[in-house]
Amino acid sequence: MSDSNPRRMMPRVGFRNLKTALSTTLCAALYLIIGRNPAFACIGAVFGMGTDMPNSRLHGGNRFFGTIIGGLLGMGLFRLYLLIQPDGAATWKLLPLLAVGMIVLVVISDLFWPGAVQPGGVVLSILLYKSPPDTYISYALNRMVDTGIGVAMSLLVNYLLPRERLEAWAARLRGQDEESLLSRDR
Repeated sequence: MSDSNPRRMMPRVGFRNLKTALSTTLCAALYLIIGRNPAFACIGAVFGMGTDMPNSRLHGGNRFFGTIIGGLLGMGLFRLYLLIQPDGAATWKLLPLLAVGMIVLVVISDLFWPGAVQPGGVVLSILLYKSPPDTYISYALNRMVDTGIGVAMSLLVNYLLPRERLEAWAARLRGQDEESLLSRDR
């Protein structure tokens, strides 16, 4: 069944798209002002933007708390690993720490924020396998802060621009446009 209406076939840019663009752009601008890379703040902003505040809190919380749990666990486990592998190179010795870390991550996440497992597992894996020994702590802390700022930016944008307010503004604009067109035709 083919839809003959071409407007239905085109993707729609909705309010959430616009708010996500605003939130990520504000994060990037802030980070450019302070001279830092905005990547993880922008990622936090994307995850933190939901259809409404409860949805934003849920998905932003998943990202934020996952990053915190995975970051703290990763720092602790990588520190232990450096005691047995001082150069931090990935070896078979890291596998038991990864396994224990994932188990602890799931247990802690289930207790405090169940949606934190996936983002926490990503951060934990990156810390254990991609972080140089001299920067793993700063990487983890920066990632936690940046994610928090991005999520907070999306929560702020969603709070200040709820869907109901945007729909009312759009309706007023559409009404004004129709009125101005009618007045021009007279």
